[in-house]
Amino acid sequence: MAIEPLSASDLLKKSHTRVTPQWEAILSFLMGTDTHPSADAIYQHLSDRFPNMSVATVYNNLRTLTGLGIIQELPYGDNSSRFDYIETAHYHAICQVCGKIFDVYYPGLNEIDTITENATDFKVTAHRIEVYGICPDCQKKSAAGR
Repeated sequence: MAIEPLSASDLLKKSHTRVTPQWEAILSFLMGTDTHPSADAIYQHLSDRFPNMSVATVYNNLRTLTGLGIIQELPYGDNSSRFDYIETAHYHAICQVCGKIFDVYYPGLNEIDTITENATDFKVTAHRIEVYGICPDCQKKSAAGR
């Protein structure tokens, strides 16, 4: 019998985390976007709705959500992490020109953990797979500039 994964609210109750309107707004925004926003972009998006909210509040909530495994932090070389809601296991395709991140779903992705554990006795707690290239928009811009 398969064990159902805990929902975000179940994880919060289990961890005794206090749910605030800001926390709910941050999570809701991440659940509804595929842009993989930075903390600053999240702050900008929510600042009109929560004028007294600080950037530190956004970072603290993102740290909590990451620690609970509800979202994933995607740190990149430009010193600004991006954040992604984890609904289903997926990997990322990242444009090396504009930095846009695309979610890529592959049905066999969950098998990587099992294969790794069976081959190495390593207990996998997380994985992150990324591929890099040039997105369709940047390819078009490059072709137009020739």
